[in-house]
Amino acid sequence: MKKILLIEDDFTLSRNIKDALTDAEWQVEVAYQGAIAEKLLQREIYDCIILDINLPDKNGYDICRNFRRYNQSTPVLMLTAFGELEDKVQGFECGADDYLTKPFYIRELLLRIQSLLKRSEKTPAFAKILASGDILIDLAAKTVSRQGTSIELTPREFQILVKLAENQGEIISKKELIEAIWGHAVDVNTNTVEVYINFLRNKIDKPFGKNSIRTKPGYGYYLSN
Repeated sequence: MKKILLIEDDFTLSRNIKDALTDAEWQVEVAYQGAIAEKLLQREIYDCIILDINLPDKNGYDICRNFRRYNQSTPVLMLTAFGELEDKVQGFECGADDYLTKPFYIRELLLRIQSLLKRSEKTPAFAKILASGDILIDLAAKTVSRQGTSIELTPREFQILVKLAENQGEIISKKELIEAIWGHAVDVNTNTVEVYINFLRNKIDKPFGKNSIRTKPGYGYYLSN
């Protein structure tokens, strides 16, 4: 079942769209605010994004532009109350694949989504990139960057960062990190984890004045935007 993220602050419209997409046997998740939508985009994988331009807290153009920094393949259909050519051009320039002006027929929206899904199925998959705020992790190339600056990590540091990023915001215990990174074949204690976390902070956070790698005393570590 295809999974679609609908980013629309109009409750009535979003409900109508969700009902129609659900009837078409697609799984739909709804975000009413841009900030929440960006967190979902960083944590989940969707087959298509429906994005309203005029959101109360964030511009849809900016959301699309940020999304395209780490995902070039998932189709984005933008919704707007404006039909001016300049608005469409701006939408395409920030990475949108299609554009629909309000008001529109739900049937037309369904046809546009179907077309985008078919097109994306024919497009070769891009290497998966994890994102946590301004931290970008290329899983295929095994590279990490922040604010456009490349960060050199050892294999162990990279593995720990990936584990934290894959569980964005969730607390990972030292025991879980040991099992995931070192396994049971090597005798590693919690002090080793603490050392590597310190290494990561010196490379990921301190040079950028950030505090992304957080500690919850007695529980473990988590990655925060």
